[in-house]
Amino acid sequence: MSRTLVIAEKPSVARELAAVLGVHGRGEGCLQSDRYVVTWAVGHLVNIAEPARQNPAWSGRWSMRQLPMLPSRFALDILPSTARQYELIREFLLAGDIGEVINATDAGREGELIFRRIYLLAGADKPIRRLWASDMTEKGLRKAFAQLVDGGEKRNLGHAAFARAEADWLVGINGTRAMTAFNSQGGGFFLTTVGRVQTPTLAIVVDREEQIRKHVPRDY
Repeated sequence: MSRTLVIAEKPSVARELAAVLGVHGRGEGCLQSDRYVVTWAVGHLVNIAEPARQNPAWSGRWSMRQLPMLPSRFALDILPSTARQYELIREFLLAGDIGEVINATDAGREGELIFRRIYLLAGADKPIRRLWASDMTEKGLRKAFAQLVDGGEKRNLGHAAFARAEADWLVGINGTRAMTAFNSQGGGFFLTTVGRVQTPTLAIVVDREEQIRKHVPRDY
């Protein structure tokens, strides 16, 4: 009989899911029974690869000549600190006794991104069902398991997640390298980070601080 692989986002959530499914057997990086293998991603196991891995011309000292960095296809890479957990999940995804996969990462864009990057990099082709749980109580999880949806229904959410991550990479890498190269023209290395969220948020904080410092109290 084939088993179902359940992939959660964190070990703590995996334990809760395993308890609901009646899975108590322990293995390396997983909990398992005759019917289920419950494992976890420890957050992001796979990220967009560094520029030098995308294109050898982007390695070495940062310079304006390397810009803009626009990969024709974004390569993915495994995070070294959690490489072993990725390999365990990959082995399960490709195992002959696994018949289907339940994506049980957090119900949202980021959870979808975490799962789909792992699934894509592993080269898996098992059918996917999605656990969509906003209520993490035992009752809520049982209800969510009873109402699993086809993974295809969340495909566009996955596309949106990939697009957001790639936009972050393009803004962050190109902006950071451009500003750093500009500020390092006189010699030395002056790291100047830029980010899609970080930079406008920092601008709001700075603008507000300037307003506070320039405030002139007056009687009312």
